Amino acid sequence: MKRKSIYMSLLAAGLLFGSCGKDFLNKVPQGQLYGDQIVSEDGVEALLLGAYGIMNGNVNGTWGNYSSAPSQWVFGEMTSDNAHKGSDENDQSAMNLIEALKINPANDQLITMWQVYYEGVMRCNTTLRFLKTVQAGSSKIAASRALEIEAEAKMLRGHYYFFMWRIFRYLPYIDENTTTEEAKAKQNDVDIYDKIIDDVKFAAENLPVTKFKSQSGRMDKTIAKAYLGKLYLYQGKHDLALPLFEDVIGSKNLVSMPFENNFNVETEDGPEAILVSKHAINPNGSGDNANVGDMLGGLYGTSPVGCCGFYQPTIDLVNAYKVDANGLPYLDGSYRNNPNTSDMELTGKDKVDYELDVTFRVDPRLDYTVGRRGVPYLDYGIMPGDDWIRKASFAGPFVGIKTMIRKSQFANHAVAGENYITGLDVNIMRLADVILMAAECAVETGNLPKALKYVNMVRERADKLPRKQINNVNVADYMVKPYPSFPSPDFARNAVRMERRLELALEGHRYFDLVRWGIAKQVLESYSAFESKHLPFYGGLVYNTYNAYFPIPQTEIDRSGGTLKQNEGY
Repeated sequence: MKRKSIYMSLLAAGLLFGSCGKDFLNKVPQGQLYGDQIVSEDGVEALLLGAYGIMNGNVNGTWGNYSSAPSQWVFGEMTSDNAHKGSDENDQSAMNLIEALKINPANDQLITMWQVYYEGVMRCNTTLRFLKTVQAGSSKIAASRALEIEAEAKMLRGHYYFFMWRIFRYLPYIDENTTTEEAKAKQNDVDIYDKIIDDVKFAAENLPVTKFKSQSGRMDKTIAKAYLGKLYLYQGKHDLALPLFEDVIGSKNLVSMPFENNFNVETEDGPEAILVSKHAINPNGSGDNANVGDMLGGLYGTSPVGCCGFYQPTIDLVNAYKVDANGLPYLDGSYRNNPNTSDMELTGKDKVDYELDVTFRVDPRLDYTVGRRGVPYLDYGIMPGDDWIRKASFAGPFVGIKTMIRKSQFANHAVAGENYITGLDVNIMRLADVILMAAECAVETGNLPKALKYVNMVRERADKLPRKQINNVNVADYMVKPYPSFPSPDFARNAVRMERRLELALEGHRYFDLVRWGIAKQVLESYSAFESKHLPFYGGLVYNTYNAYFPIPQTEIDRSGGTLKQNEGY
């Protein structure tokens, strides 16, 4: 498949950054001098492409980028009621502590997240600084393009800082005007959120409607408006966020955009896509521009993928897709009654003879999000259960789907012999996400009819999903219907929150949503009590106030000589 993308240009631009250090306080984010040739329009454009190169959470290589993945599965899903780390107890054990919310500052997943995204900030700052140098000289870039470059770089910087802010909260703020000596003395004692808003607001005002050279993966005005709305939403400024979301939604018809196309490497980055991390296999077959952050989520054992068995959906998530006789979800948590646990609690002949319960009444999005025994899985055949799972007794009987590509796509979209490293893009923000954020704003500003309209728009699209079948027989009693009304603000609020879970499950949003809604403690502790009845390892979870964010990596505090201070509670 041919796509006009910035990815190919990133290969060349990456040469400029191959030796850039990732140690934020050892090598201050001021970039390096690359010679007179970089002080030119071509040089600045190359620097900007280098800044885009951090979108996939990878500086170089393939292994080890899990916590910096653009999907944010480690911090946004594994910490929530949606996903387990997966694999077994001993593999990537530092992740077990993150999932259990028992994170210490020495956890290596924190270090990767911090260093990769500060590298992104550094590259943005370098772009802005060289842009200023070029514009002060005789061979200026056209004013219109110079403004666009500034807006692209600031949008990227805002995004990188926001990803870090959600996790670390208190960060040293470094921009293109920060000197080396100033950077060394920068503290993290002030919330930098307003600085992030300033960058994204500038981008929303100055980015073009059409992407530069029509290159997919570039920042544009729609992305900036949606992102600015999200930043206001996190502040609880629903009245400011809603008009931005509505402007992005416009007259777009979500119902006509197939849900499953968002997770297919041959139909990705389509009309629903807003902010996307572009991925591809390099021309030489290597995968450092691929979706390396999600590679551990590959299926294990006898599956066509063969590795690595992480990122497994929870039993709680699977049962959240149950619907009542009216095709509506159980908002009161009663979906946990008589839970479906597939074959995991069967032994011996009963397990061998397991038969799928085709009367299981569920939202069809379940089987496009979660792989279940007895259900067709992409073009791999029928999911066989434990044969594709590292250790079901540890992390459960289910596997993810959204990060996987089809077997028929391996030859063109996966690293040869490593089918878990793929060219599948990651949706950081898509239209359904924006619609549900708009619905949330509508609830909080007292417009329940508008919230109902937006939620039902998402549910109507879900009802169009092709039903999974074997021999022309549905493998579940699929049903999803619109809400007839929202009788109260509390009901509407719960409906919107459940819809975000069902629609966006395993896309990196859940933990951050629970935290900003102020319900993380009650939801996660209740979930832990339920999940541990079937998987004992996940019992006893305690959510403390300080778990709203994570510790500053101890290595960075040490390098700063004590300038950086640890977050409260850690």
